[in-house]
Amino acid sequence: MNRFKDKFIGDRKFYRNVLAISVPIMVQTGITNFVSLLDNIMVGRTGTEQMSGVAIVNQLLFVFYLCIFGGLAGAGIFTAQYYGAKDYEGLRSTFRYKLWLGGFLLTAALIVFSAFGEDLVSLYLRGNNDGGDLEATLGYAAGYLRIVLWGLPAFTVVQIYSNTLRECGETVVPMRAGLAAVAVNLVFNYLLIYGKLGLPALGVRGAALATVLSRLCEMGVVVIWAHTHRNDKCEYLKGLYRKITIPFALVKKYFITGSPLLVNEALWSAGMAVLTQCYSVRGLNVVAGQNISSTVSNVFNVVFFAMGDAIAIIAGHSLGAGNMKKAKEDAYKIIAFAVMIACGVGAVILSTSPLFPMIYNTNPEARQIATRFLIAQAVFTPQIALLHASYFTIRSGGKTFITFLFDSVFMWVVSVPLAFVLSRFTDLYVIWIFVFLQMSEWIKCAIGVTLVRKGIWINNIVAGKE
Repeated sequence: MNRFKDKFIGDRKFYRNVLAISVPIMVQTGITNFVSLLDNIMVGRTGTEQMSGVAIVNQLLFVFYLCIFGGLAGAGIFTAQYYGAKDYEGLRSTFRYKLWLGGFLLTAALIVFSAFGEDLVSLYLRGNNDGGDLEATLGYAAGYLRIVLWGLPAFTVVQIYSNTLRECGETVVPMRAGLAAVAVNLVFNYLLIYGKLGLPALGVRGAALATVLSRLCEMGVVVIWAHTHRNDKCEYLKGLYRKITIPFALVKKYFITGSPLLVNEALWSAGMAVLTQCYSVRGLNVVAGQNISSTVSNVFNVVFFAMGDAIAIIAGHSLGAGNMKKAKEDAYKIIAFAVMIACGVGAVILSTSPLFPMIYNTNPEARQIATRFLIAQAVFTPQIALLHASYFTIRSGGKTFITFLFDSVFMWVVSVPLAFVLSRFTDLYVIWIFVFLQMSEWIKCAIGVTLVRKGIWINNIVAGKE
């Protein structure tokens, strides 16, 4: 028992450190997701087609968001270790690399969504006819997409700055920026969706405008603070823009380590989009129900997502400082902590599963599907926490090719074919398809635990840099 406690349970000082890093991330992400929930509810009050159109666009944008997260995370592994080693010039190089990579991904996304946006949305509107107006849904989605694209540049800049600040231990400022963005989003959602204070009632286009304004606000808060705050916390940003070039040897190093993460996130998010499309063949009510479920679940799931970030930051700092033993001990304790908290989160989702769908102005069938999705999600929450924590642990030491195999290869070799077969060639109820997909990830759990236990991820990737 004492051996178990020593291995998986930390002291008060340890948990204070974990919570000091993770709580601001939880608050920022949680409030952002809560606003997404309110945004979803506000749009959902206008009708099922409006809500489904916005949900489909957000699923497509999710691919871009994760490409940004994955691309920046590859350089972020170096950022955390450079910060642990107090190598600020190396840190500035990773920041410049993020700027170039973010600009490239942004340009590619704008071209794809501008040229093929409606065609991509149409892929989700080929299911059975369950009473929904597919043509109206496409119209709402297209109008929402055209406006929300204007917010993607600000989103990209925010992620570059906020990720760097978090990787260097500054989690409060991104949280404050998120809070400001939330306030703007909420106010303008109310004003522009419903047409208050003399403003026109724009519906889904109003929701898109509110999102763009909130992105601009968040960018302003983060960038202004980072370049005007007078203390040593942002010393690594001094002289950042005196040059924009990066030594080729470092670009090569960052690219080799980070490209598997970028490809992984792109393939994984694309896989998630395909899974959603597989569910959508069962009708527009399934699209609406799954949208409600995923939006509600995301509000609760921020807890163990933040734990993953805590592992990446804490273990990354220890690895960069050369303290391998501490990195391993801390990772074990945070993984155990994440799974324990996820059990409580699952219980909360389960107990509230019938309540949230009742808020939406949609039909009873869509509400019932949403409730059942939430129940299934609650059951598998501890499993999701374990997978997420294992992924971030392996990634913290730069083993990005292994995480690529662990995550997106599994998605396309197992999850996507299974979903395609079950949705097209069986009459299984859509919830059972979701359950079988989650059960297939028991394989990933076994692999993830084995990789973490073997310690193959324990690696200092900034020692002896060129």
